[in-house]
Amino acid sequence: MRSRDMERGRKHRGDTQWTAWLTPTIVVANVSIFIVVMYTNDCPKTTTGANGDCVAKLLRRFSFQPLRENPFLGPSSSTLEKLGALDWKKVVQGNEKWRLITAMWLHAGIIHLVMNMFDVIIFGIRLEQQFGFIRIGLIYLISGFGGSILSALFLQKSISVGASGALLGLMGAMLSELLTNWTIYKSKLCALLSFLFIIAINLAIGLLPWVDNFAHIGGLLTGFCLGFILLMQPQSGWEEFRNSSQYGARARSKYNPCQYVLFFVAAVLVVAGLTVGLVMLFDGENGNKHCKWCHRLDCYPTSKWSC
Repeated sequence: MRSRDMERGRKHRGDTQWTAWLTPTIVVANVSIFIVVMYTNDCPKTTTGANGDCVAKLLRRFSFQPLRENPFLGPSSSTLEKLGALDWKKVVQGNEKWRLITAMWLHAGIIHLVMNMFDVIIFGIRLEQQFGFIRIGLIYLISGFGGSILSALFLQKSISVGASGALLGLMGAMLSELLTNWTIYKSKLCALLSFLFIIAINLAIGLLPWVDNFAHIGGLLTGFCLGFILLMQPQSGWEEFRNSSQYGARARSKYNPCQYVLFFVAAVLVVAGLTVGLVMLFDGENGNKHCKWCHRLDCYPTSKWSC
């Protein structure tokens, strides 16, 4: 339903469809980095056997850590930390700010990688075909960065990796794109409810003890705001007015007032949010001290697990 609406909107405005190459490149890069991480990990050589034997020993140095240590079928936490995982102490006290970027290219295991890359392909290609690689690349990187900032502010006793912040940023951008370009789509309510359902599922998964939901939330909020800034499209009927011999290009505004307001508010929120987050982070602030209940957003204890 959503893709057909996009196609109608494209044809209605006479736009051409972009060729999606950045999204596949992102997927290839993440898979390649995971292979390098597993090669570096070398489970048979580094695992002592205290937590069990390596999984899939036939893969030799590419075999996975024992399931008791890593249920996602991946490397050890020490390998991830060495190769760029998000670690509050190293970012703030060790001045290794680059980890805010590198963490979004690492994954805890092959299950983590496949789930994220599957969603990146679904959402990334659709957005890139409609808006081009520059805008989608910016949303992906900035959203991942925003997710890393929020994660570092609240998770200061563990490491974090994954493209989840960037992925949720793409989802958030698709949601805001639907809202800001509301007039050009049909089946609006159905598309809106579908997006909200998918986002809710991802945030619910983030309540599991092994998933960084703060990266989800930070990426989602950042991408949602960026969608209002980077994915704004001319209102319905503007193309006809511009091309009509009876009307001039100025006969109708390209964007409606609501789009301009959302653009301005979102721009202020993105700049202010990232700036305040970075200042708090490098001042050594602990987000949990300012929000006593926020830890529940990352992990909700049940009878089957504790946080």
